[in-house]
Amino acid sequence: MNLSRRSFLKWSATLGAMGTGLMSLTACSQNASLTGSEAASAGEQIIPTASTQDCGGRCLIKAHVKDGVITRISTRGAYEEDEPGANMKACLRGRSYRKHLYHPDRLKYPMKRVGKRGEGKFEQISWEEAIDTIANETRRIFDQYGPESRYCNVGTGDTGGVIYRMGLGGRFLSATGGHLPLYNSVSMGNTGTATPYVYGVAATASSLDSLKDTKLVILWGHNTTETIFGASNYYFRQMKNRGCKFICVDPRNSNTAVAFADEWIPLLPTTDNALMDAMAYVIVSENLHDQAFLDQYVQGFDEEHMPEGVPAHESLVSYLFGKKDGVEKTPEWAEAICKVPAETIRRIAREYATTKPAALIQGWGPQRHSCGERTALGATMLASITGNVGVLGGWAGGYIGLSRKGCVGLPDVPNPYPGAIPTLSWVDAIECPEKVTPAEGLLGVDKLNSPIKMLLNLAGDFIANQNPDINRTIRVLEDESLVEFIVVSDLFMTPSARYADILLPGNTFFERYNIGATWNNGDYFILSQKIVDNYYESRSEYDWLAEVADKLGAKDVFTGGKTEEEWVRWIVDETRAKYPETLSWEELEKVGISKFHYDGPRVAFQDQIEDPVNNPFPTPSGKIELFSKTLYDMHNPEIPAIPVYVPAWEGPEDELTEKYPLQLIGWKTKARDNSTFYNNPWLQQAMVQEVWINPMDAKPRNIVTGDRVKVFNDRGTTMLQARVTSRVIPGVIAAPTGSWFTPDGKGGCTNGNLNVLTTLRKTALSHGNTQHTSLVEISKL
Repeated sequence: MNLSRRSFLKWSATLGAMGTGLMSLTACSQNASLTGSEAASAGEQIIPTASTQDCGGRCLIKAHVKDGVITRISTRGAYEEDEPGANMKACLRGRSYRKHLYHPDRLKYPMKRVGKRGEGKFEQISWEEAIDTIANETRRIFDQYGPESRYCNVGTGDTGGVIYRMGLGGRFLSATGGHLPLYNSVSMGNTGTATPYVYGVAATASSLDSLKDTKLVILWGHNTTETIFGASNYYFRQMKNRGCKFICVDPRNSNTAVAFADEWIPLLPTTDNALMDAMAYVIVSENLHDQAFLDQYVQGFDEEHMPEGVPAHESLVSYLFGKKDGVEKTPEWAEAICKVPAETIRRIAREYATTKPAALIQGWGPQRHSCGERTALGATMLASITGNVGVLGGWAGGYIGLSRKGCVGLPDVPNPYPGAIPTLSWVDAIECPEKVTPAEGLLGVDKLNSPIKMLLNLAGDFIANQNPDINRTIRVLEDESLVEFIVVSDLFMTPSARYADILLPGNTFFERYNIGATWNNGDYFILSQKIVDNYYESRSEYDWLAEVADKLGAKDVFTGGKTEEEWVRWIVDETRAKYPETLSWEELEKVGISKFHYDGPRVAFQDQIEDPVNNPFPTPSGKIELFSKTLYDMHNPEIPAIPVYVPAWEGPEDELTEKYPLQLIGWKTKARDNSTFYNNPWLQQAMVQEVWINPMDAKPRNIVTGDRVKVFNDRGTTMLQARVTSRVIPGVIAAPTGSWFTPDGKGGCTNGNLNVLTTLRKTALSHGNTQHTSLVEISKL
C-alpha cells in the first residue's frame, strides 16, 4: 500500500468518525474568529482557506484541525456593510466540504483498466507504473499521430483557482510537444462570442456597487441564489432593503425569484427575443426610447444611422414595425410565441423604459440554447434604446464579465500546435475529424490531420456525464480503435472515471495550495491552504504531471523550476508587486482574504459615453452596433445583423413538437457544482433529483407528485421522480443538472441525468453549447 501504519490508522479513524456528529450543522458557528478562540479543545487550530470548486462565489471557510485531521468546518459571520464580497458566508456546499474530503468512496490508489472500457473494472498499480505508462503512451501517440492527436478535456471540477487542473493538463501537453486545444466556455461561450459584435469587447459588466441607487432590476434567467454568482446576493439584498424592485424573467420560478422578485414572468425557452422585441416595440412606439442617446452613440437603430452599402429596411426600427416582412412586433405577436400576456409585456416595457436608472441583468442559462447568441444580443438592444449603457445604476447587457483587478496567472507554456476546436467538437474530432472544418469552428488550421487519440480528463466529469448526448459519446469512448489512451484524475469513480485506461486519485483543495478566485465582482481573493496530508495515495495533478514530464525530458519547461506551492507564493508576490494593497503570504496565512480597493464603482463604457471623441467604442463604427455589418455580411439566417427573434430548432415552433411536445431545461442547483458533490450525503438530503412539470401538462398524462416517470426523445431516456408544480410554465419540464449517469443498458439512465436527452448540435455563430434546447416527452412508469 506504500502507506504507513500511522497514516492508515489516522484515515480509518477519520472515516469512522463520519457518523459521530462532529459535522452537525448546529456545531458550525457563524461568528468564529480566526484567532483560535473558538477551539473546542487544546491543540485545535482554525485555519482559513477557500475551495477551488466551480462555484460562482468564493467563501472563506475555516477548517478546525486537530492531530492532522479536520474535525469540522465553520465559516465567516454574516455579511457586514463595509466588506461585502469578502464576507461571503459558506452555503450548504461550503458547510459540507468535510463530507467530501473524508468520503469513504474517495479513490485511494492509482489503477489501470482490466475490463472493457466503461465497465469500471480496475486493478491497483503503483505510482511508478502509472507514470511510466502515461509517459510511454504520451510519447508513442505523439510520435505516431502528431500533436493534434492529444487533447485535454473540460475540467469543471476545479476551475475556481488560479492554478486549475485542466490548465495543468494543457500545460503538460504543450511542454511535451503540443496538443489540440479547445476554446469557448461551456457556461457562457455564446454570450462571450456575441457581445463584441455590439460593444467591441466581451466584458461588459459594471461593478455591483454601482447599482446602489438602481430603482429597477430585471433578472433575465439569472439564478444567483443557487449559483452564488459572486457577491450578487449580498448586493441584491441590500438593494431590496432600499426599495429596489426586482422582476425575474424565467421559465421556472427559481429560488432567486422566490428570494428577490416582486414579480415572476414565465416564458417559453428559446423565445426570449420575441419578448425583447415586443418590449422594444412598445418603448419605441410610445416614444419612451432615448433618441438623443441613440443618435450620438448607436449604429443601426433607425434608417438614418445605418452603415453605407446596406439596403433599406434593415434597421431595428424597420424590423420592429414590419417594414420588410410586414409583421409588426407587437405584444400580441409576442404573446402567441412566448406566452407572456400582451398587457404584461406593455407594462414591464414601460416600467423599464421610464425607471431611471434600470438594470437588465441576463444570466447564462438563456444563452445555452440554439438561439443563444441572439438572446444575449437582445439584452444589449434593450439597454441601448433606453440609454442604460455607461451610466451609474444602469447595465449594458451582454456578457457580464468584469475587468478590474485580479491575481496574476501562471506564465504560459506556448503550445506549438496552431489549431483549436470548439469545446463541444471533441467527439467529432475523435470519430469523424473531417467534419471539424473552419466552417464548423476549427481555428488556426485548414483541417485536422489526425483524430484525437489521447485524452486527458483532470478534475472533470465532462466526458461521460456533463457532455451532451451521452449515448453517442460513450459509444465513441468504448471503441478502443478510436481513442487509444484515456487518463483520468479525480476524487471518485465518477461516470467519466469509468472510461479511464489509467485512473489516478486526485486530491482536494484541503491537500494542496492554490488561490481561490471569484467569478465576477468579487474584488478579493483567498489563499487556499494545504491543511492536511494527502488522502491515502492521492496526489496533486501538478506533482505527477511533473514526474511524467521529467520522463519525457520536459520537467523544467512544465514546472519552470518551481513546486506548486512555490508557484502560489510567486502569484501572491507578483500580485502584490502589481497591487501593493495585496496582503503578504504571512498575512494571508492568518486572515485568508486579500481585498482589492477602488476609488469608486466601475461603470462599463462610462468613458465612451462621457467622452466619445477620445474614447470610441472598439467596434468598426466606433459606436454601439445594434446593426452589425460584420454579421450582415455573413448572410446566415441564424445570425441576423440585429437581435431579432428567429424560431429555434427544437423550440416550441419546431415540427418535432408533434412527437415531443415538451421543452426540457436544466438548472444549476444549490446541492452541486455541475456534477461535483452529487454523492455528498448532506447535499443529497438537501435536494431530491426530480423533474418539475406543470399541472396542465401532468393531468393528461396522469402524473402526480412522487410518481416515477421517464423523460425521453430519440437520443435516450432518463428516469426520475416527478414533482407537479405551477413553478414551471406549461409546455416546459425542468430538472437539476449534474446527476450521475447510471446506464440501464438500453440507452437510458435510471438516475435522472439529463444529458442522455441533450444534443451535440452547436450554435451557428460561436459553435457553442445548446444543452437547454431539447424537445422531449414524459410518461408515468
